[in-house]
Amino acid sequence: MSKNVCVIGAGPSGITAAKNLLDEGLNVVVFDLGDEVGGNWVFNEKIGHSSVFETTHIISSRTLSEYADYPMPLNYPDYPSHVQLAKYFQNYAAHFKLYPFIQFGTLVKHCELTSNNKWLVVTEKNGVTTENYFDALVVCNGHHWLPRMPKYEGHFNGAFIHSHDVKKFSMFSGKRVLVIGGGNSACDVAVESSRVGASVDISWRRGYWIAPKFIMGKPADVFSTKINWLPRRIWQFVSGLSLYFRNGRNSDYGLPEPEGPLGFHHPTINEDLFFTIRHGKIKPRADIDSLNGNEVVFKDGTKGEYDIIVACTGYIITHPFFNKNFIDYSEGEVPLWLRMIHPTINNIYFIGLFQPLGCIWPGSELQSKIMARELSGKWTRPNNIDKRIEQEIKHPDFKQINTPRHTITVDFHRFKNRLLKQLPSNYIQNEARNY
Repeated sequence: MSKNVCVIGAGPSGITAAKNLLDEGLNVVVFDLGDEVGGNWVFNEKIGHSSVFETTHIISSRTLSEYADYPMPLNYPDYPSHVQLAKYFQNYAAHFKLYPFIQFGTLVKHCELTSNNKWLVVTEKNGVTTENYFDALVVCNGHHWLPRMPKYEGHFNGAFIHSHDVKKFSMFSGKRVLVIGGGNSACDVAVESSRVGASVDISWRRGYWIAPKFIMGKPADVFSTKINWLPRRIWQFVSGLSLYFRNGRNSDYGLPEPEGPLGFHHPTINEDLFFTIRHGKIKPRADIDSLNGNEVVFKDGTKGEYDIIVACTGYIITHPFFNKNFIDYSEGEVPLWLRMIHPTINNIYFIGLFQPLGCIWPGSELQSKIMARELSGKWTRPNNIDKRIEQEIKHPDFKQINTPRHTITVDFHRFKNRLLKQLPSNYIQNEARNY
């Protein structure tokens, strides 16, 4: 009898999970709260809905972001827009005939492992609650949808929002804006709001590595791939040196220097931040000390007045359909082998619950192939999952700063190679031809 599998989420990870499960002849049902595949790449102006900004382009290049089973169109640019990416995911779903297996507008309310090792999945659609049982559960609900908000002494009288609620930048027209953070969202918000805002400041509590999208005429991740064979420390030195030649030092722009080598924290990919600072459109600020009405006091003693503060401070990993005493990865390490396999529960898989220095989707595709092969009896997991998880946690791809953002970091190429080792050699050969 073919196994019945539940997939939570029809974003980029969910659709490749469904595709590969169907390839192995398994029965699949996908539940998604939205009304189209693509997850947060489907732009939606509604506040509270998880979606990209109106101007968003991908920060990894086309050839290192596409699924191996379904390359992006050759007429796509090096860095496609969110409109092109949403179309790509929808074409993927249509090409592999996934739509009949997806139930849109459906909230997964609760998942529970029963005494006979089945998954009870409780869903709600149009106010109607339904219970179904499955042989396996695949979690693809993403990790960029529950905002992590900072807390400061005092009170701010203006609007204090998270980047999650930024959709169109016209909302900043004529406003005095303060952006908190140095990640990709923060730098995008600062640059884009500076085009319409009365003033824009950006507050960093630590230094960040800022990488351009192109180095020596090539997409930065493609350039990095050419030297990826180097030992890690040498790769970090060479990559850091190339960024120094390209940008100079952060302090040249009034920003703090990174506290460690490239990879010590997740690098930020942005072509325009330094340019916009040196054109006087963005003013760097120190970390925030306190709030007082519309005034913000910074830790270096300086002050500024603002109409709106945008916290680009990341997201909390959450799975609200599990009891917290059952599975909770909101704090601390995420103990999953290959970032997908639970140490004791053999019929649950987490696809896409990792943050590569690169794109998630090719890794999600490989994870999905391993999962589908196990459920169809073509692959057997090793017995020592606990030890393998411990090994991965103790020996991460990068030694990073200890913050919630960095609990699921992997190196794009090293992680892919670890996944490929669990797949047949002919697939490895196909991958080599593709890349």
